[in-house]
Amino acid sequence: MDDVADSRIPEISQGVLYVVGTPIGNLEDITLRALRTLGEVDLIAAEDTRNTRRLLARHSINRPLISLHEHNEDRRAVELISKLDKGAAIALVSDAGTPTLSDPGYRLVKDAAAAGIRVVPIPGPSAAVAALSVSGLPTDAFLFLGFPPRKRAKRLTFLRHAAQENKTLIFYESPKRMADLLADLQEVMGERRAVLSREMTKTYEEFMRGTLSHIAGEVEKRKELKGECTLLVEGGSGQVEVSLDELHDMIVRELARGEMGASALSRQLAGQYNLSKKQVYAEILNVKNEALGLVD
Repeated sequence: MDDVADSRIPEISQGVLYVVGTPIGNLEDITLRALRTLGEVDLIAAEDTRNTRRLLARHSINRPLISLHEHNEDRRAVELISKLDKGAAIALVSDAGTPTLSDPGYRLVKDAAAAGIRVVPIPGPSAAVAALSVSGLPTDAFLFLGFPPRKRAKRLTFLRHAAQENKTLIFYESPKRMADLLADLQEVMGERRAVLSREMTKTYEEFMRGTLSHIAGEVEKRKELKGECTLLVEGGSGQVEVSLDELHDMIVRELARGEMGASALSRQLAGQYNLSKKQVYAEILNVKNEALGLVD
């Protein structure tokens, strides 16, 4: 009897923000508790009210909607916190999956918690966890990295830091940029096992498995890659090896950016790649001398 009592679903409370997981594709992938919550709150804050309205209509739910997306979250959070302070029960949803994970909502949740407002998770689907569960890659430890930077220089720096992790790496990426991400991963991390999931839970669900180069080859064969994509890459040994030529090229790029002096740059690269600071500093001087024409 105690187990039954402990599993009872709490009633909707006033002055509470409910963070509700919604389907990542198949509209049947939603919990009974999520449906009840969406049907009973005073207001639903949605990333795209059109998408959420379709989900609600599928389950015969009719509740007031308000938009909360990356372009209006700062302003909207203030408005919603005021409503919560006055006793409103509000549900936060994204277009798909669990809110705040590479989706809007972080600011609202942070501000609500800071204001002493109760924040309640209503667990549901997550593309990252769904893909990990069927990847065949280690699941005991993983690192969710979301969307990599769009500009290549920043993306390469981002990936070099990630390459040192020995955990399974999880990325979200637009299908239009997936080929570029795969190419950069090979450049930075070499040949690793990976899984590219596409259109999970939908009609054309697909999992591409193999090495990074194999998956890159499969993507290259397509005229166009479509659908929501999640890429998983096996972790490394924990320390990235770098050749002298690679070190030279990195120094050229970093000096061109002009954000760090020689001492700071040598300290960063020495720590990042387990090299001697003296060795890195000497290579920095070599690169500078090349630029001045002092080295043949």
